[in-house]
Amino acid sequence: MPLVTSPLQTILKSFTNSFPLIILISFFLFSSSLTNAQSVQVGKGSYSTTLPAGEIGPQNFGGQNAIPKISDSFDQPIQTNDFWSSLIYPFFSDQYSGKLIAHPLSMEAKSSGLELGYTSQHVFATAAPGTDFLFPYVAQMTVGIVGLNSANTETFKYDDWTVTAEWLDGDKSLYATLGHGLPFVYFEINGGDAAINFSGNPTVWFNENGVLGVSVDGRHYGIFAPTGSNWNSGSTYTSDLNGKDYLSVALLPDNSQATLAEFKSHAYAFITNSKVDWEYDESTSTLTSTYNYETTLKDSAEGNINETISALYRHQWLYVNESLTDYSYISPRGEMKVFVGNSFSTTLKFQGVLPTLPNQGDYNPDVLKSLVSEVGTELLDVDPTYENGKAMARFANLVHIADQMGLTTERDYFLTALKNRL
Repeated sequence: MPLVTSPLQTILKSFTNSFPLIILISFFLFSSSLTNAQSVQVGKGSYSTTLPAGEIGPQNFGGQNAIPKISDSFDQPIQTNDFWSSLIYPFFSDQYSGKLIAHPLSMEAKSSGLELGYTSQHVFATAAPGTDFLFPYVAQMTVGIVGLNSANTETFKYDDWTVTAEWLDGDKSLYATLGHGLPFVYFEINGGDAAINFSGNPTVWFNENGVLGVSVDGRHYGIFAPTGSNWNSGSTYTSDLNGKDYLSVALLPDNSQATLAEFKSHAYAFITNSKVDWEYDESTSTLTSTYNYETTLKDSAEGNINETISALYRHQWLYVNESLTDYSYISPRGEMKVFVGNSFSTTLKFQGVLPTLPNQGDYNPDVLKSLVSEVGTELLDVDPTYENGKAMARFANLVHIADQMGLTTERDYFLTALKNRL
């Protein structure tokens, strides 16, 4: 789950693969460019409220200005580095979204609603077999409103690892809340009947009191309308939601009715906030991370519980302090194990971080020297911001390696290239 809770953490997260030197240099250069702009001091740093003269704002891959796609009521900082970034910025000139890979679900916004899919089997890229390990996106259904044809999808709000998307089309409005580690997606529907279009031929193995148990291409889903609702079958499944305005869909670990019943009891606990807090005990070098959901129970029928269900990544469930269920999902990051409840915590020992390997051990120094020298003939002239940062970070790392190995010519070349590029 993304653990971004402040604009500064968002900035730092975007440089995950870059060297700290580059972050600091870039920050100081950015600060110096604010001299003639309206700036706001924050501690020892500052930020600009206007675009500095001569600077170019965010652009999409086609070179057009990228304007954030936000709801009229949106009042949060603009995020640019999360699994849902393509929802808020039209990077690919798409007014809906790119692929929203949240695990275990993957999604994509369309004019008619939100696509949902689950990939449980990896493939290798055909262009270079054995090199790229992929979980290709495949949608099993689209959830929306009968007749919905929205001009775009906007960001309504976000929290630490969840986001709510908004579709508007005349008197029709659709809101979908999704997030990392959530097998559920929560929908609010107004202005028409709920509509679900399945890819291929769905197998409906449960249909009672507004609840559908459906399998599509071997993936199993629970669809939970308000108590007393009915689903009309056909090429599109529709429901008036018994006069209500909510609906949730869950990816199920299996197609047993016992599992469907377990997920149903938590299906109406709609998530309204996700937040993570940390506590570090320096004396024991122990970090405790506490993940919390806030939920609202939409349907108070007997058996419904105001707690959600989430799936934990391996680095979480190995160190979780609470009990887990026997349910699990497959993801590109390994097995995800299922937790029931609105709060869980992990405890880990902090062992320190080794930024680079020391110049010792069992390796061939001649090979390494040859590789460093080979890069010493390359030019540092990459233009796009993302690629430029990575290229500069590469040279910054090589400065230290070349210096340790006595390659002073290469070291000075990398330093000069960095200075010139900056």
